[in-house]
Amino acid sequence: MAKKKEISVEDKLRALYNLQLIDSRIDEIRNVRGELPLEVEDLEDEVAGLSLRVENFSNDIQTLKDNIKAKLNAIEESKVLIKKYTKQQDNVRNNREYTSLAKETEFQDLEIQLAEKNIKEFKAQIEHKSEVIGKAQERLTDKETHLKHKKEALNEILSETEKEEEALLEKSAKYQKQIEERLMIAYNRIRTNVKNGLAIVAIERGAAGGSFFTIPPQVQVEIASRKKVITDEHSGRILVDAELAAEQKIKMEKMFAKI
Repeated sequence: MAKKKEISVEDKLRALYNLQLIDSRIDEIRNVRGELPLEVEDLEDEVAGLSLRVENFSNDIQTLKDNIKAKLNAIEESKVLIKKYTKQQDNVRNNREYTSLAKETEFQDLEIQLAEKNIKEFKAQIEHKSEVIGKAQERLTDKETHLKHKKEALNEILSETEKEEEALLEKSAKYQKQIEERLMIAYNRIRTNVKNGLAIVAIERGAAGGSFFTIPPQVQVEIASRKKVITDEHSGRILVDAELAAEQKIKMEKMFAKI
């Protein structure tokens, strides 16, 4: 039974560098979008909050108007009762009945005064809430306009990059399957820990790409031999020689051009 062909270290390094180039391209696309998706999400939340605020205050105003209507009806009912009691006072047979009717009339007068006071308070509340609604509505209109522009900008970027990003994500997943788990864990850990997401870098002018620390000549020779995976002692990044990096960049640029 034939043994499964073992992948060489060089092939592993090429696969890793290819994956890095793909993931860096995805990073570039996402950087173009920048904070736009979060800005759109925040604006949507703000618009929803303002809309709810306007709706709640509008409901409050309607409730206050209903209360005013109820109080006006109550005033009319009290007036009818006062008229009734006043007429009855003309036909009373004794002081007791007259006093009783007088108290009922006085009570209805107080009810009218209280209702009028309530109506005045309700109108003041309506005026205040209407001012709040006006300001909230102005702010809502501004935010909706701002959101519209942000969405248009985001949709434009998405339409230009979404297809490419999806294709690159598929390629990234494909290369990840070619790389052994141990190296993938290291790759993802390094990418998470560095600002620019570069876990694999080439030697440039005797130093790791983006670093000022010179790599000893003997280590550079080992890297160029492609016999083992070597990491930069300062940054922890996996290192490849400049020639391998150049070859893979040309290859991957051709692939990017077809996407």
